[in-house]
Amino acid sequence: MFNRQSLKRLSIAGIFVIAFTLGIREINNSGGGYANFPDRVVSESEKSVSISIPTGATGSDIGEILYSAGVVASSESFFRAAVANPKAGIISPGAHLLSLKISGKVALEQLLDAKRIVDLIKIPEGAWKSEVFTELAATQTWSEDPAEAAKKIILPKGITSLEGVLFPAQYSFAEGTSQVQALQSMVNRFNQAISALDFVDPDGKLTTQQLVTLASLIQAEGDTKDFAQISQVVRNRLAIGMPLQLDSTIHYLKKTRGQIYLSNKSTKLKSPYNTYQNYGLPPAPIGNPGLAALRAAIAPTKGDWLFFITVAPGDTRFTKSFTEFNNWKLLYQKNRKAGAFE
Repeated sequence: MFNRQSLKRLSIAGIFVIAFTLGIREINNSGGGYANFPDRVVSESEKSVSISIPTGATGSDIGEILYSAGVVASSESFFRAAVANPKAGIISPGAHLLSLKISGKVALEQLLDAKRIVDLIKIPEGAWKSEVFTELAATQTWSEDPAEAAKKIILPKGITSLEGVLFPAQYSFAEGTSQVQALQSMVNRFNQAISALDFVDPDGKLTTQQLVTLASLIQAEGDTKDFAQISQVVRNRLAIGMPLQLDSTIHYLKKTRGQIYLSNKSTKLKSPYNTYQNYGLPPAPIGNPGLAALRAAIAPTKGDWLFFITVAPGDTRFTKSFTEFNNWKLLYQKNRKAGAFE
């Protein structure tokens, strides 16, 4: 969040001036030479103030903001706490609710507390683009329709769909941030993630866009521990021209979240997203995959599996045998009727 070099410069050039000018103020018990309110337990009934942290603010900037608002006894008290804690580098921009007259250490803890961030936007792994738009609209920060703002987004190289590249994370934005900038920051986070992964198909067959689509299928179909095997199943089916037959693509098509059961009628729906009726990958991602799913898309676990099924929560099984798959399907149906998935 803030530049550690700036903090170092402040510690060398400004510490003696700060200590001198604050010499007549309350000195902390450690004798550190700067004003600092004592560490204390903060009551839930205490008054809080809204503190806006600008994008790109340095540690010294934040310290001055807190001192001016009466949160800390001196900017130096926050500066010292920030230097001592590596987590200070992930302070989110935006509005935070902080208590008054607290130590620099407690102020840092409150800035890092997600519960104290105003209008925190939480994008879970696998969220649909439409769900992200709903989260944005719910903050009432922007009057513009998120779908309109999305038209102005610059997509990463090789990407043609906004669905899939709104990186799942918790976001808060500084005052004055436009909705376009907010959405762009999510896309930029995605771009940073795939750059770090060297996001290239190991077999040289899938484009970047197709890899993101694959990652979205992986994310929707299983638990993290099964991602790499699911990735291989999809690749095996693509290799032999076998339809993917994934329930998740139908649920995406129907916008049904959290359902296990899929009717036979639903598998007959006419849509390019129906992987029961069409061959190959769907035309675009079916959600926004997280880092683990993106990694699994380019690093599948090698195997000859063609089928997988979750027979009970946490118990996903893989096989090449259609007979074995059907036996497991009977077990899944028995467990579902018994309420195992509720």
